[in-house]
Amino acid sequence: MREPGRVRGRISRRGLTLLIAGIGVVVSATVAARLPVPYVIESPGPTLNTLGRTTSGPLIQISGHPVSKTTGHLNMVTVSLQGGPGKQFNVFMALRAWLTPHTAVVPEQEVFIPGQSVQQDVQQDTEEMANSQQTATVAALCVLGIHFTTLDTIEATEKSLPAAGVLRRGDVITAVDGKAVGCNASAADLIRARRPGAPVDLTIRRGGKTQPFRLKTADVQGEPVVGVQVEESYRFPFAIKFDLQNIGGPSAGLMFALGIVDKLTPGGNLAGGRFIAGTGEISADGTVSPIGGIQQKMAGARSAGATVFLSPAANCSDALGALPAGMRLVKVSTLRGALQALAALKAGRATPSC
Repeated sequence: MREPGRVRGRISRRGLTLLIAGIGVVVSATVAARLPVPYVIESPGPTLNTLGRTTSGPLIQISGHPVSKTTGHLNMVTVSLQGGPGKQFNVFMALRAWLTPHTAVVPEQEVFIPGQSVQQDVQQDTEEMANSQQTATVAALCVLGIHFTTLDTIEATEKSLPAAGVLRRGDVITAVDGKAVGCNASAADLIRARRPGAPVDLTIRRGGKTQPFRLKTADVQGEPVVGVQVEESYRFPFAIKFDLQNIGGPSAGLMFALGIVDKLTPGGNLAGGRFIAGTGEISADGTVSPIGGIQQKMAGARSAGATVFLSPAANCSDALGALPAGMRLVKVSTLRGALQALAALKAGRATPSC
């Protein structure tokens, strides 16, 4: 016969197993809550009207040139990030994000450069935003035919290549083979328009004087080069500034350019009173390149009221599979193509679609 006292005081094998398992779960959960994971949460961020105003004035500020009154929306869109270098992000946050509509969890290395500090990341985003604003200005003035000056200034020459000992730091390339350097063709683009080894005629401004130079291009990995490092800058005939804080990256370039074009076009009204949003990195020649986070950007735009979304052509496959209800998707490859698409929308005609 068992002794009643011992039966009451002893833990059964099953109870002990459950207790140990419970302790293990608690310990595992505690560790998981504290242990960071190498992922980043992407969610819809704020959307801002490039035709609109901020608390301190117009988002796009133009002075020294007539500005048209504009209506409707040409909104830039953003993605909010959670996680990244120096930021806490655990597995439970990741699981919650995976279950949240319009939110993505992506590997950290797809968003941030490995080994880069928070300060370096902020600086990079700030520089990319500043560059996108300048490039948008170039593309907009170029498509409008408004004259400005492009300066392709030589920063250095490379040893053992044709330009070494011939061209100098501070020289400005004004033309290649007689074709002026400008928004539609940089010096690099014009030099590459030949087979490797073929000669190239450069027009150089040095010390206030213009001089011609003929160089034989070298073959570097199948590309014709002369061996110069060039910094491209611009001189505009009037001032265009952007009132935008705490937003970085290059993906607002297309919408900045459209906003500038609308303000500088007599009569304006590119949006035709519609709420149009979009995204895309832009080049000086107006080429629109793909960006990241397009699904989150479309969701943010639709939530804000957009009914039309301009998507870079190369983002079409991702955009089409996540198109919010009530939103029309328009495919764009260039700034000029985007303007044509907006004109077609106003006229009720078909537009390029994914």
